[in-house]
Amino acid sequence: MTWTDMVGSAVASTFRGRIRTVLTVVAVFIGALTLTLTSGMGTGVNRYIDETVAAFGDTDALYVQKSQPLLELSTGTGPRSYDPADTQVATGFGVSFAGLSEEDITVVEDTRGVASVHPVYNVVPTYLRADGARFQLALGIPVDGEGLQVVAGATAADGADELAIPDSWVADLGFTSAEDAVGEVLEVVMTNTAGTEQTFEATVSGVTQASLAGVAMNPLPSTSFNERLYAYQVSGGPEEVAATYIMARAVMDDPAQAPAVQERLEEAGMVASTVEDQLGMFRTVIDAVIWILNTCAVIALLAASLGIVNTLLMSVQERTREIGLMKALGTSGTKVFGLFTLEAVFIGLLGAVLGVTTGVVAGSWVARWLAEEFLAGLPGLSLFAFRAPEIALIAVAVLAIAFAAGTIPAVRAAGKDPITALRHE
Repeated sequence: MTWTDMVGSAVASTFRGRIRTVLTVVAVFIGALTLTLTSGMGTGVNRYIDETVAAFGDTDALYVQKSQPLLELSTGTGPRSYDPADTQVATGFGVSFAGLSEEDITVVEDTRGVASVHPVYNVVPTYLRADGARFQLALGIPVDGEGLQVVAGATAADGADELAIPDSWVADLGFTSAEDAVGEVLEVVMTNTAGTEQTFEATVSGVTQASLAGVAMNPLPSTSFNERLYAYQVSGGPEEVAATYIMARAVMDDPAQAPAVQERLEEAGMVASTVEDQLGMFRTVIDAVIWILNTCAVIALLAASLGIVNTLLMSVQERTREIGLMKALGTSGTKVFGLFTLEAVFIGLLGAVLGVTTGVVAGSWVARWLAEEFLAGLPGLSLFAFRAPEIALIAVAVLAIAFAAGTIPAVRAAGKDPITALRHE
C-alpha cells in the first residue's frame, strides 16, 4: 500500500461513521473558530494601540513632569460652566501639575542621556466665552495635538492664535456641527498677576476626536498662542515672575537608555514617562484578556481532541477484522499506524479549514460593522485583524493536536495481532 493509497483510504474511512465524524469535525471547528477570533482580536486591538503610540507625541522622547493627584478629573462629556470658586486645572494627561521651574529645566538639560529639552508653559485661563456663555477652560498641552484624529478642520497651527476643540464640546459651545465650528472665533479670558482680565480671540482650527489615551478632552492651543497667553498671565506685577512650565519634552541621545534617564530624573524629584509608558497599561490589560480567551479556545480544542480519540477508537473496534486482513496481507504496523493518524489529521484539517475560514470572514465583517456603528467614536480601530502567519500557525496547531489525539487509537490498531484480529466477530 503506497502513501497515496493510504491517504485515499483514510479519507474514505473517515466518512464511514458519517454522523460521528461530522460531530467531531464540528467540535474541532468551534475550537479553531474561537482561537482565530481571539487571535484576530488581539492583533486588531494591539495594532490600534501601536498606531496610537506612533501618533501620540514623540516616541524618542521623555515627558518630564512634577505632578500631584488631580482632585476632580475631567469626564470628557463636555465643558463645565464657569465657577469663580473652582480653580482646579486639568491637562490632556488628566493631571494637575505643580510646574517645572527654570532650575528644573536646567537639571533635565544636564541629565546624562538627554540631548535637548523643550519646555511647555503652564497656562491657566480664567474662562472661555462662547455664544455669550462662560465655561471653565483647562488647556491641553500643544504637543498632544501631534497625530490626533481630526473630525473636521486641522489641529492648531504654530504661529496662529488657534484652538482645536474636542468633538464633545461642539454642541455646548453653540455650534450645530463640527464643520460649522471650524473658523469660528472663541474668546479666552486671562487674568494677569495684577488681577486684570484681558480677552484673547482664538480661531477654531478644527475639532478633534478623543484618543485611546484620553487625549483631546480639553481644547488644544497652538504653541505660539499658548506662549502668548502665558506672557500675559505673568505680566502686570511689580517684579518679573519666574517662568513655570507644565512639563518638558526631553529628547534622548538613545531611546534605548530611557530607563536609566528616567531613574536619574526620579532622583532629581521629577517623573519622566515615554509614550509607551503612558499607553502600556492598555496593552497589558488587553494582552491579559486575549491570553485568557486563547486559553479557553485551546481548552475547547483539547476537548475536541478527545472526540477524535473516541471516534477513532470506535473505528478501530469496528474495523478489527479489516486491520487483521491488512496485516495478514503484509501491511506493516507502521502503515497501519499512519493510516489512522491520517484519518485524525484529516478530521483536524476539515475542522481547521472551516473554523479558520469562518473566523476570518465573520471577524472581518463584524469588524467593519462595529467600526461603522458602535466603534465609530474610535476612528481607525478594527476590532479583528488577521495576519497570514498567525492564521497559518493556528491551522498547524489544530493539525498537531489532531495528530497527537490520533496516535492513541493508531498505536492500538498497529499493535493488533493479525490472527486474533481475523477471529474477531
